[in-house]
Amino acid sequence: MTKGKINLAEKLSLFNTHWDPKVVARYNENDVMVVKFQGEYPFHKHDDTDDFFLVIEGLVTMEYEDHDAVTFGPGEMVIVPKGVVHRPRAETEAKVLLIEPTGEPNSGDSGRAPAAKDWI
Repeated sequence: MTKGKINLAEKLSLFNTHWDPKVVARYNENDVMVVKFQGEYPFHKHDDTDDFFLVIEGLVTMEYEDHDAVTFGPGEMVIVPKGVVHRPRAETEAKVLLIEPTGEPNSGDSGRAPAAKDWI
């Protein structure tokens, strides 16, 4: 836990992997993470929690199984309600802030192995 400021650009400069969220803080039993997206993630859902995405840099498209996709950019966010099947994708690298309950696998029910969510 930190009591000082957290520089998200600095944290994002520490890794080059995609779809590999890194925890930068913990807030009320939630992990605050930065991640880089490029390409597409598998369709999945989270049965017990909403999914929070805030774009820092780049463009992200959130595709849904049951309605039209939404594209959002820097300073814009999308919250996917629990139980909704979705897939984020980014044609070019996007930098994103995520908030999820500590211990929640980022892969949901996709069958993909969840990321380790290392602290940086």
